[in-house]
Amino acid sequence: MAGISLDKIEALAPDQASLVAARKLVRPGGWSGLSSGDAALIWGECQGSGSSPYRVIVSESDAGYKCTCPSRKFPCKHSLALMWMRAEGKVAFQSASAPEWVQDWLRRRRTGAGADSDKEDAPKPKSLASAVADKPEEIDPKSEARATAARERARREREDAILAGLDDLDTWLLDQADAGLAGFAGHAGKSCRSIAQRLVDAKAPGLATRLDALPNRIYGLPESARPMAAVEQLGQLHLLAEAYRRQESLSPELRADVRREVGWTQSRDALLTEEATLTVSGTWRVVGTVSEVQPDKLRRFETWLWREELADGPQTAVLLDFIPVAAGQTRGAFRTGERMQAALVFYPSTRPLRALIKEMMSPAQDCGIEVGLPDVDLLKAYEEYELALAAIPWLNNWPMGFSNARIRRSGERLFICSADSDAVALPLMANQTDATSPLTAVDSFSGFALWDGYACRLCMAQTWFGRWVGE
Repeated sequence: MAGISLDKIEALAPDQASLVAARKLVRPGGWSGLSSGDAALIWGECQGSGSSPYRVIVSESDAGYKCTCPSRKFPCKHSLALMWMRAEGKVAFQSASAPEWVQDWLRRRRTGAGADSDKEDAPKPKSLASAVADKPEEIDPKSEARATAARERARREREDAILAGLDDLDTWLLDQADAGLAGFAGHAGKSCRSIAQRLVDAKAPGLATRLDALPNRIYGLPESARPMAAVEQLGQLHLLAEAYRRQESLSPELRADVRREVGWTQSRDALLTEEATLTVSGTWRVVGTVSEVQPDKLRRFETWLWREELADGPQTAVLLDFIPVAAGQTRGAFRTGERMQAALVFYPSTRPLRALIKEMMSPAQDCGIEVGLPDVDLLKAYEEYELALAAIPWLNNWPMGFSNARIRRSGERLFICSADSDAVALPLMANQTDATSPLTAVDSFSGFALWDGYACRLCMAQTWFGRWVGE
């Protein structure tokens, strides 16, 4: 590798632990799109613990590097592993043109950003030989049994804590009803924060996040619609609490939906090893990205994918990633319009949507062609939402792909309507009014949007003059 040797990698590593972690990633099975190009660049995508792979770039000429992971070590284990594979020469790197995300990094370096590798070396001695020789500790059966018993005890304690928190939620809901829901919006912020904190203490973070987001959800509606929205949203919370108490009588898929909404999580490894996991392979297109900061100081990245093949299984998927706001990363791993060959595994659900990338057979790149959205009108897409709502009554966002639609104005609001009828008109989010105004001049377009029951977030529109992408 020009400019980089194993000795150079050893010198760049921030500490011995980073070398050990990097060594575990020096295997092609965990990577996709390993490539080399002009300007002495190599790049690839490494699947981490999140749903989206980390994008890694290294400059062979000066050992500059960039990785999209949130690690605070520089270089991170992914950058070191990419260098390591190149230096050893045992893994093939395909010659290719640099994708946009690589070119973007290169442009920023040329404008004076400088190499990312200008970091202080850690004072502790580091050795590649020690990293290679590192072996996992042997498992003590007695210690493993104690750990298993401790995990089961913690699980039972959490179940009890959640049930106690749901009792407090019931009391709070009755208090809101007694006070009158017509005026709920006036004190929603303070009231929701208090019960949300109680649910955090009760180890039900999913419900706490839902309550923290409730005031903004209601305030974003016209004043006349707020009382009814309060009734609906508080009713969904009551329904969730009752469903959790009766989860043993629910179908496995609905039970998984309930537990996930309350705050239970399933690790990537557990999902991949579960026998009944739904896996769908195909050509996936990125049709929308959403980035929002949650009340818990995590930035939530949503990447919405559409499968081009019309076959059995989910046609739409969402990849979720959560990055601490303090980490400073403000852009997700994918861009609208990108295309990739991948196998996705879906979390169990009555309406499977959330997924993880199990394997990427090709890197994500924008091929420039239109996304093959379904040839259905807006009314049909809305009917699919109603079916999903019947299955999951506490549903928040639902994806809708459609064709033959247009934007129409009524007063200060914009609506997505069927181009050839007034069968359905869905209001756009108020903060998208300016950005979507140019689309009012388009007679018809196909698109992808997220509907939350009150307003649409238009993510993408394909028009005769090109692709419109929502921010």
